[in-house]
Formats: sequence, structure tokens, C-alpha cells
Amino acid sequence: MSAVATERVAVRRQYMDRAIPQFLGIPAPTVTRWTTAHSDVHWANLTGTPLRALDWEGWGQAPEGFDSATLYAYTLLQPDTAARVRDAFPALGSPTGLAAEATVCTQLLQTVARGDNLVLEDQLRNWAEELRHR
Repeated sequence: MSAVATERVAVRRQYMDRAIPQFLGIPAPTVTRWTTAHSDVHWANLTGTPLRALDWEGWGQAPEGFDSATLYAYTLLQPDTAARVRDAFPALGSPTGLAAEATVCTQLLQTVARGDNLVLEDQLRNWAEELRHR
């Protein structure tokens, strides 16, 4: 089966070029591959058996690893689970996944700046520091 390309966009390069330097203090990483993403993968949007992803209104093209980086972000309060997510998705921690991780971290730090996701703030800042050194 061949992959189906889409014109829908979940993440715009212009956003990355503007927001990543603002929130992470580094240039936006190069996107080596754009893929189709759900763009809102977190535990409330995943079902049990059979595994299904819900809430597809924001799907579209995003840097490879975007969905796994989003799921990782929402596990940061549970370090054991975060480690399992990181292990399960090889894009995380790789040069290919850097653009996705930087974008997701930036998006969530932006929500913190607006007063949302405050419970994740310290973990997001730690993640941002790690991304700055990659």
C-alpha cells in the first residue's frame, strides 16, 4: 500500500521558524521529512483494545515524529512512562525527530505562557534545555 499525501497542514514551517527561536532560543531545526500526523496524540485521544486514535480535526502534515513527541510530552509527569514512550518511538532523541520534538515543546511552552498546562511547565523547561544541547 502506498502512502497518501495530503495538502492539509498541521504544523507550518513559518510557525517553527518564528516560535522555536522565541521559546527555545535555538534556530528551528531542519525538517528532514514531513509526514501525515494526527497532531493531538495524548492519552485522552487513545482508546484501549483495539487501539484507536480519536479527535482527528487537526490532522495534516507535520515533521516526522510529531505524534510520538506529542505523546511523550503528555507523559513527562510520569518518568517511567515517558521513558517507555521514548523507547517505543525511535524518532524521539534522533536527529530526524529533533524538529518534531522542538515544535511540540515550543507549542506547549506557548500554552504555558498563556496560563495553560502549568503542571507541565518544569518538565517542559527541562526538555527544552535538553533540546538546546542536541
